[in-house]
Amino acid sequence: MTQPIATAIIADDEEPMRDMLRKRLHEAWPELDIVAEAANGIEAIALAGQHQPDIVFLDIRMPGLSGIEAARMLFNRCHIVFITAYDQYAIEAFEQGALDYLLKPVNLDRLKTTCTRLQGRLGKSPNNIERQLSQLLQQTGRSAGSTAGAAPQPEYLHWIQAQVGNSLRMISTKEVLFFRADEKYTRVQTAQGEFLIRKTLKELEDELDPNEFWRIHRSTLVRVDAIAEVTRDLRGRQMVRVRNSTEELEVSRGNTHLFQQM
Repeated sequence: MTQPIATAIIADDEEPMRDMLRKRLHEAWPELDIVAEAANGIEAIALAGQHQPDIVFLDIRMPGLSGIEAARMLFNRCHIVFITAYDQYAIEAFEQGALDYLLKPVNLDRLKTTCTRLQGRLGKSPNNIERQLSQLLQQTGRSAGSTAGAAPQPEYLHWIQAQVGNSLRMISTKEVLFFRADEKYTRVQTAQGEFLIRKTLKELEDELDPNEFWRIHRSTLVRVDAIAEVTRDLRGRQMVRVRNSTEELEVSRGNTHLFQQM
């Protein structure tokens, strides 16, 4: 019985790097079908939704959405291989976990080893690398901070992935007015409409910049600069009104300190 041809996407913002990797993949794994190429993480996610590849090769540093951020949205659907020019500190983070990586410039022998490993994983569920991705974000942040001689900056979530029918919608966190728990889902409210995602409010609270999003209620996270006004209703409750929405959001007693002057 003939095995189905494996498919892959290459994502790198440098066209020469994509060309080189495509050529070397053809040498290392001639049967691998490169179904699409992306110049950034956003394109990679959109193309992955369209083509459903077995493997995605992701450059770490890309504009708009980094390879690590894209991987957090893709790792449960396909096998991930990072392409990196990071120093030894970051490479140690890769080698401590289940993360596959290729160091720039890509060495053909190393690529053949990676391809052999990937061939053994085809047909199996991708590894759950969420913990390793979080560690990698922290590790690369420390590495970048030490290189620049400055304190590392936390890596916060910048994009929300929502399923809309058979397609994926990428929502910038700057578009979000508020998040609200809705039974098994979380509702994402923007000026254009609402979307449902499976992330919990707790997960979002941990991943979002606390200077940009406040937890005003156990069921609500609101974008601070979307707040139009805070009032009190007849029962004495603080109520938040956000721009471009007719909804009023209740502030729980434990969070009234956020609006101390009320």
